[in-house]
Formats: sequence, C-alpha cells, structure tokens
Amino acid sequence: GSAGGREAKADPIWSCYAWSPSATSFELVTRIGRRPGGESRPNMTDPKMIAHAIRLSNVSAAEELANFDETLTSADVCRVVGARARELRQGLGMTMAKFAASAEISLGMLSKIEHGQTAPSLATLVRLARAANVPLTALFRGLDEEHDIVIIRSGEGHEILHEGSGPGRLYQDLGTLRGPNRVIEPMMTTLTEVQEVFPLYQHPGIEFIHMLEGSMLYGYGAGQHRIDAGDTMQFHGEVAHGPTELLVVPVTFLSIKVYPAPAGE
Repeated sequence: GSAGGREAKADPIWSCYAWSPSATSFELVTRIGRRPGGESRPNMTDPKMIAHAIRLSNVSAAEELANFDETLTSADVCRVVGARARELRQGLGMTMAKFAASAEISLGMLSKIEHGQTAPSLATLVRLARAANVPLTALFRGLDEEHDIVIIRSGEGHEILHEGSGPGRLYQDLGTLRGPNRVIEPMMTTLTEVQEVFPLYQHPGIEFIHMLEGSMLYGYGAGQHRIDAGDTMQFHGEVAHGPTELLVVPVTFLSIKVYPAPAGE
C-alpha cells in the first residue's frame, strides 16, 4: 500500500481505508490507478462504488487500523469501537435486541462487539453506524486517547449474555483495562427467581465473591456453602462452582475472576 492507506486484501474493488490521527477520524481512502497487469481500477470516487466496496469488504477494521498505528493493538480498537457502539445504543434508549435487529446483526454479535470481544468487519461497522444514525467516524472517536483507568458508574454495568442467562438473572460486566490478555474480570450478578436451576461453572484462575444482598447456597465441588449479605468467599475456578439455591431474594453479589498469566510472562 501507499503512504496514504493500506489496501484491503479481501476487497475485490480495490478500496482501502486508513486511520487518520490528525483528523481523529476513520477515512475511506480511494485511489485510482492501474493494476500490475495493466487493467484499470474501477472509479472509486463514485459514491455508489464506495458503498459497494464497503458491502463486499469482510476485512477486520480493527486489524487494519492497528497496522497503521504501531502503538495500537487490534484489541485496543475493538474495545474503543465496542464502547462507542454501546454509548450510541444507550443514547438512543434502545435495548441490545432492538439495536441488533436495526443493524441487521445477531444479538450475540452485538454483545461481543460492545464488550470488545470480536473484530467486526467494515461492513458490520457500517450497519452499526446506520442503525445509530451517525457517521462511521463516530465509532472510532477517542481511539488515540489513553485508557489506563476504567470507571463504571453506579447502575451502568454492561449487561452481558452469560452462560445461564434468562429471566430473573442479570449479569453485568464492570469493565477491563486494555491489554492483550484479560487479567481480571469483575462482574455483578443479580438473581431473583427462587425456583431456578443454575448451571455450574469452571474456569482458570481464582475467583472471589462478595455477597451484597440476600442469601444463597453456593456449590463448590461436592459441597454447598451458605453465604449471606456481607460474606465473602474465595476459591479455585477449576473446581465446578455456582449458586445452587436462593434462600433470600434478590441475591446480588460481586464476583472477581483473576486469571493466570499466559505462559512466558
């Protein structure tokens, strides 16, 4: 690619796009020229051709943007895009399900995007921007800013789709610092259905639970332990664990998973 942009490898119409720090925006860069074989490229100054190129592009915008700025990682871009998408959706007063339908993407995909867990294609970003009625650049606002601190205000935890999600179960992600690997995962859980049957969980690392409201029996391995408001517990995540019976509802607790460092670190 030239200094002005990087060619989108998966794009058959020769469109390319680039991150422009000076303009703090995401720009679709078009070029007119000839292929090595001598064939003329399509006229990419035509808005219809540009729109067509976007629709056909399946490349990951996060990966492409990271290539333009060595200080960024794909994970950085994903987190910023996710945060912007969530802010725009909440500003419209739309549920995740309604916004996903408007953007013509699945609810699961939107959940992953909002939590920075996937690198959406350019075509998906265009759908999100259209659903929010904003320019594409709005999804990248703040990409060149530092994010060394995460503050989640009271009542603003990010609702997530979680194993065991359903009526009477609310799981809220309380944020994460940027980086190649998630080291700590704080989550607020609220359970309100006494008769529900809950799944058991297993994961690497250590988990800490602080009971904020209610009472429940919590399974760990072959045993069960009662925990009441104000109680805490800490255990190895590899052992099967999870709520087994709600005694006093609503049950609200903070759980913090601390994952082991990747090999070699």
